Amino acid sequence: MGKKSDRANKRFIFFAAFTIITPWLLCGCSTFLAKSAFKDATNYFQQGSYQAALETYEQIINKYPSVGDRVLFEMGMIYAHPDNLRKDDQKSLECFHKLIKEYPESLYRPPSDVMISSIRNAAARDKHVSAQQTQIEALKQTLQSNDTERVALQNMIEGLEQEIKGKVILIPHGSVDKILIEKGQRRLTLLSKGKALKTYKIALGGNPDGPKEMQGDNKTPEGIYFIETRNKGSQYHLSLRISYPNEKDKKRAKQRGVSPGGDIMIHGMKKDLAWVGDLHTQRDWTQGCIAVTDREIEEIERLVLDGATVEIRP
Repeated sequence: MGKKSDRANKRFIFFAAFTIITPWLLCGCSTFLAKSAFKDATNYFQQGSYQAALETYEQIINKYPSVGDRVLFEMGMIYAHPDNLRKDDQKSLECFHKLIKEYPESLYRPPSDVMISSIRNAAARDKHVSAQQTQIEALKQTLQSNDTERVALQNMIEGLEQEIKGKVILIPHGSVDKILIEKGQRRLTLLSKGKALKTYKIALGGNPDGPKEMQGDNKTPEGIYFIETRNKGSQYHLSLRISYPNEKDKKRAKQRGVSPGGDIMIHGMKKDLAWVGDLHTQRDWTQGCIAVTDREIEEIERLVLDGATVEIRP
């Protein structure tokens, strides 16, 4: 039961980290006061010295109150981090609530609201899973004492366990001949001979509406393409290159006198951010690519044939 609860607890933390790294992915680093002190705190965090990082943040907020919103946000992250042996959700919530109260106009307020909601949702998920596990254990004990009900109760246990773990679908290696991407549904589907095999949640370019028209517009293309190459050394863990631009894309860009752009991939998470997990799909953050988790891109790369068709719909 502890392991399942830990996994549930980690999910909302991943989104917390994602909310703070998103500006780095899209806009680059910001300029803050106390730059050196923030760098020290970040180094402590990356080394796993969470208490030292918290103490450094306390010094920063006392000396530079004007950056208190950032300090409170990052302290809240540390208190909620799954690898922090002194993980304290209550202190994390206190940091986010204080930020919202004392810095109502801060750019860190929206992600703080999300964090508060995520922590509460995680607690509710933990409670639900715990209740299911308790029910499983009760059923197991009943099995031991009443053999006549063994078969029916065993089926109930397996059903509950399946609900928690999810179904595992075995798909042969290299059997996928088409990838369907539905932008509006943020959904990627693997198909073999017209039959849908598996779907994934995705994130798109930061400007997702409409087809890609030019380099730098942060749009995800729309049209018919194919898997061109694979890159197992990608800075986004692993990637499949899509054959954008096609002739239609090139013609449209030429008429407008612009470059159509390129380098459109189906890829995983940026290096060192795999632990963000599927919560990365809470917002569109790529520069036009289609993003899934690292585990999902590993599976997709294994299943998809070279030259497989890629259809991207609005």
